[in-house]
Amino acid sequence: MKNNRILIIAGFILAGIVTGCSQPQTVWLDDLDLTAMTQGHGVGMKNKSVDGKTLTIGGQTFERGVGTHSVSELAIQLDGKATSFTAQVGLDDEILEHKPSAEFIVIGDGEQLWSSGVVKAGDAAKQCSVSLDGVKRLELIVADGGDGPYYDHADWANAKIISKGKKSFPTLKFIATEPYILTPPAPATPRINGASVFGVRPGSPFLFQVAATGDRPMAFAAAGLPAGLEINPETGLITGKLTEPGTFEVTLQAKNDKGMAEKKFRIECGDKIALTPPMGWNSWNCFGHEVSAEKVKQAARAMVESGLINYGWTYINIDDSWQHHRDPNDRTRSGKFRDARGNILTNAQFPDMKGLADYIHSLGMRVGIYSSPGPWTCGGCVGSYGYEKQDADMYAKWGIDYLKYDWCSYGGVLDRDLKKDPYSVSSLAFQGGGDSIAGRKPFKIMGDYLRQQPRDIVYNLCQYGMGDVWEWGDAVGSQCWRTTNDITDTWESVKSIALAQDKAAAWAKPGNWNDPDILVVGIVGWGNPHQTKLKPDEQYLHFSLWSLFSAPLLIGCDLEKMDDFTFSLLTNNEVIAVNQDPLGKQATCVHAIGELRIYVKELEDGSKAVGFCNFDREKTDISFRDFDKLGITGKQTVRDLWRQKDIKTLDAGRETLSLNVPAHGVLLYKFMPVQ
Repeated sequence: MKNNRILIIAGFILAGIVTGCSQPQTVWLDDLDLTAMTQGHGVGMKNKSVDGKTLTIGGQTFERGVGTHSVSELAIQLDGKATSFTAQVGLDDEILEHKPSAEFIVIGDGEQLWSSGVVKAGDAAKQCSVSLDGVKRLELIVADGGDGPYYDHADWANAKIISKGKKSFPTLKFIATEPYILTPPAPATPRINGASVFGVRPGSPFLFQVAATGDRPMAFAAAGLPAGLEINPETGLITGKLTEPGTFEVTLQAKNDKGMAEKKFRIECGDKIALTPPMGWNSWNCFGHEVSAEKVKQAARAMVESGLINYGWTYINIDDSWQHHRDPNDRTRSGKFRDARGNILTNAQFPDMKGLADYIHSLGMRVGIYSSPGPWTCGGCVGSYGYEKQDADMYAKWGIDYLKYDWCSYGGVLDRDLKKDPYSVSSLAFQGGGDSIAGRKPFKIMGDYLRQQPRDIVYNLCQYGMGDVWEWGDAVGSQCWRTTNDITDTWESVKSIALAQDKAAAWAKPGNWNDPDILVVGIVGWGNPHQTKLKPDEQYLHFSLWSLFSAPLLIGCDLEKMDDFTFSLLTNNEVIAVNQDPLGKQATCVHAIGELRIYVKELEDGSKAVGFCNFDREKTDISFRDFDKLGITGKQTVRDLWRQKDIKTLDAGRETLSLNVPAHGVLLYKFMPVQ
């Protein structure tokens, strides 16, 4: 009897344990590990909005929840051990004045379970209630509402999962986060990198730095250099002036105690400049409004000392905030906008713009500057409206080589009486840019004045893709033009920009380049410096695609704080050669297998650069045989450009190629016909 009683008691205890383990549990979203959450700005906030305030939607406050910013995603591994997910969702009231919109989406095992539809700032919270029976992986997504991701501060308020006894769930990081270097180190023997063609107008100052890696000291020479030009044998800097148009075939030479290298180089003296996409650095993502002449000098020195200059990185571009600001109380930037003759004045952070340009030129690089066709720049500094000729003249006097011209406030003067005060308009007035007639007018005014200058100034239109700028950018005197809104260092931003580039591809050619915005690698974010949010594979894909797109390559990171991975990413001479190919064709997506997009770029030597780009969150592992869809036939040598090695010789009509492409990653191959 005693043993029976023990067995009965044990049975009751066991049953209680089992029953207790299967009792529903509430798992709050804000209790999970949010470090796996990706989002367009900031980080996932527990029980707070993106700006660190109480969660508030449509006037209603919430004690619990997660504040995020579109485009946002969080994946949670449930393994079928949950029954439901509930939340109240909406845009936080802290951004009411900006009137953004977004969409909340719940996905289970790849299928959409619920959507809020487009919600706007000020709307009451929407109730989300979703069954999770059998769901193994839950994904919570905030997409932009079709008007871009700006100010989309989104709240998953009172968000919770009811589990089948589980007290917590792991969140998932789909993409590998550890950096790995593919680019082999440069050899000690000389190797000449960079562009193999250069355009200059007759009478313009000539400045070209031979980009060469290898042990120093190194001696430089240029056989066939035309009269009027000379090369510094110690630095490889070619300077001078050509007075007559013509094509000149030159052989560049670099020699050290380990050996010698030669490279064919063509000089085109005529009507076209920027015959290959500009490569360099832009101050905005690094310094923003805190830019100064000294910081620009530090960036220029870092470009040289790091060795980036030896791969063709040559522009040092000053973005917004070198001018005086509209706010008279701004401590460092307020002041008189122009002198009595209408000449623009620099703020206190730039006491000697010509001296700064001369310094950058002495290092073998070119200097860029920034303005707007409106009365104000995006950041509220004085623009060029009404003073275009004075500004173009001044840029030439300073020795400027590149102008980024940003639409910004011009929309505010489109419908105004020109006799009224244009300075009353907002610094951010983008309307009207979609009208190709009105949109191109201010850019042509500046373009005509730039063409009249006694030096070449590369002209970049920051038109954000409005009015199909690629169709008319060349007609207003521009060499490159933005095709998109501002990029951010997030996967969703890079992906959406990349997938939208095909529409402009037909207009890319030597001297005309589509600009999908700067490279978001390294340490970025002025005011909040941080390592880019792009994972290593995403950065390889980002740089590969910008090279395939023949895009201007402008680094936005702090050059003084560049790690080995970022340096290796920016110094692969074979990948850069794809970007700088003299044929100047832009790659397009010619074939897709699910989320694997295959981009093909024709090269001058008859070969093709092919990017196998995986936009999926799962790796792609296939045997590829559809070479005819890529325009590839016959015997080919296949070279991995990132690893810089030949991987296979194949007959494209008979053999397959094994492709193992990481999630959000790329294989960048060059297919070379076997003669």
